[in-house]
Amino acid sequence: MTAVDGAGLDALLRELAPSVLATLARRYQDFATCEDAVQEALLAAATQWPASGVPDNPHGWLITAASRRWIELWRSDTARRRRERLAVDQEPTVPAAPEHGDDSLSLLFLCCHPELTAASQVALTLRAVGGLTTSEIAHGLLVPEATVAQRISRAKARIRDGGARFTPPDERDLASRLTAVLHVLYLIFTEGHTASSGGGLHRVELSREAIRLVRQLHRERPAEGEVAGLLALLLLTDARRPARTAAAGRLVPLLEQDRGLWDRALIAEGTALLTETLPRSTMGPYQLQAAIAAVHADAVTADETDWPQILGLYDVLAAVAPGPMVTLNRIVALAMVHGADAGLQALTRAEPALGRHHRIAAVRAHLLDLAGHPEQARDHYAEAARTTLNLAERRYLQTRIAGTEPTP
Repeated sequence: MTAVDGAGLDALLRELAPSVLATLARRYQDFATCEDAVQEALLAAATQWPASGVPDNPHGWLITAASRRWIELWRSDTARRRRERLAVDQEPTVPAAPEHGDDSLSLLFLCCHPELTAASQVALTLRAVGGLTTSEIAHGLLVPEATVAQRISRAKARIRDGGARFTPPDERDLASRLTAVLHVLYLIFTEGHTASSGGGLHRVELSREAIRLVRQLHRERPAEGEVAGLLALLLLTDARRPARTAAAGRLVPLLEQDRGLWDRALIAEGTALLTETLPRSTMGPYQLQAAIAAVHADAVTADETDWPQILGLYDVLAAVAPGPMVTLNRIVALAMVHGADAGLQALTRAEPALGRHHRIAAVRAHLLDLAGHPEQARDHYAEAARTTLNLAERRYLQTRIAGTEPTP
């Protein structure tokens, strides 16, 4: 047994949960009941391990606990009582140890089953594979928490009622589900890169898991341009992580980062992927975003950033894959090329279609600051600070408020 603190235990359980669920789903072919059983096993571990210590094989412990709970649920299911009586000799056994192989991609493709809506695919996969809470998913997707809970519940019921099997996808299934899978992996990485809530800016275990899964997918689908594009984007973005925080976890914005801290090995790998992929595939949204990240990576200093090229890439991205964050980022690039007033005008025109998100207020504050309107900027920085759930972002925004205070 090994002692572990609360934060370490939370991280360990979050890391193990998707693998445990994948193992049970492959063995018992009953996703909804397996997910319930795994959640109860995680709760038992969270209750018992702080006192008894983490077992030598935590993965096996969770599988055993979840399997026992699955059998209990299976036995108590009224609809299955008759099958239980007729198939006593076939009653499932509890696995003593985890089976070999990585089931994460199979679990990912099961969650992206074609019977589900795209919204349900995303929500279910973020829950099952990414280990995010319902609240975190809701914040990441910009929808109410109740909506996410309903999507997850309906998705599990649809998988159960449709009799979906937990098996590796065939070629046809893989092609039809690939768009949803890439979107989900992108969202998991995004949550790890900038956590939607909590005290830290990063949740490294999520970003690493997303990169690991995309690497695995790229090995299996090397000719898919958007798979390579997403991997390049994640590598180029993660390369900046060491410079995104300073002392005491203080957030450092892109233009103020020490670029000597950027991971040049990741940048080289991401750039090489992009260079190899762009000439031989139709340019999609992930390749475009990776190209934007590569332009930032090419600039030795912030002043050397090729903003006209970035704006041009955002123009294409806005046509290929429009969305609120694309619009906001394009407005920032527009301001860097044509001035803060042009950016503010574009933001005013776009705001009715952007919905509600703290970054809208943060962008407006930044542009007002650049335009020489510190008093107005201060109000919008305060609004952004009030509405973000991430404490690192809030602290940064509060420093910006202080930076716009009039001198006594």
